[in-house]
Amino acid sequence: MKRMFDLLMASLGLIILLPLFLVLALAIKLDSPGPVFFRQERVGRAGRPFRIHKFRTMRADADRAGGLLTLGQDTRITRVGAFLRAHRLDELAQLIDVLLGHMSLVGPRPEVPRYVALYPAGLREQVLAVRPGITDPASLAYRNEAAQLAAAADPEREYIDVNLPAKLAASAAYAAKASLGTDLGV
Repeated sequence: MKRMFDLLMASLGLIILLPLFLVLALAIKLDSPGPVFFRQERVGRAGRPFRIHKFRTMRADADRAGGLLTLGQDTRITRVGAFLRAHRLDELAQLIDVLLGHMSLVGPRPEVPRYVALYPAGLREQVLAVRPGITDPASLAYRNEAAQLAAAADPEREYIDVNLPAKLAASAAYAAKASLGTDLGV
């Protein structure tokens, strides 16, 4: 039932949002050189890797110009990218991943392999037992994470030691009771 709901809503969302997607694509192309979509390997259900879709919000060479974490007023973020991030519009492209079956509308956020390798075994199995999602309780709780990490003396250490364990606990709690009803609540 949850998958059918995801397919229906993602299909409907992509159809309704197509004009917005075209405007966003044009704005991204006019603002900076590079592709419209940012693609990055993430870890999905059962530990299977997939390449996530997001509207590109950073310079095309951002991966060579900085780390995996985006901090506050990161200089790699483009002008259009700042707007997309502020309004979470960059995430809408993940409706493609929902349609492809890599993601769900609601589920633990898919993480990069580097951080999944740090998951404790029991939590790893529990969190990766469900499809990752565009949103979940942990993403709502950490919606200002970039600013919080920017204020830390060592942002990556803060992410690994503080944020990641808290997000994992919230994701495991979600995974333990995941259903269409809990998704509608989120």
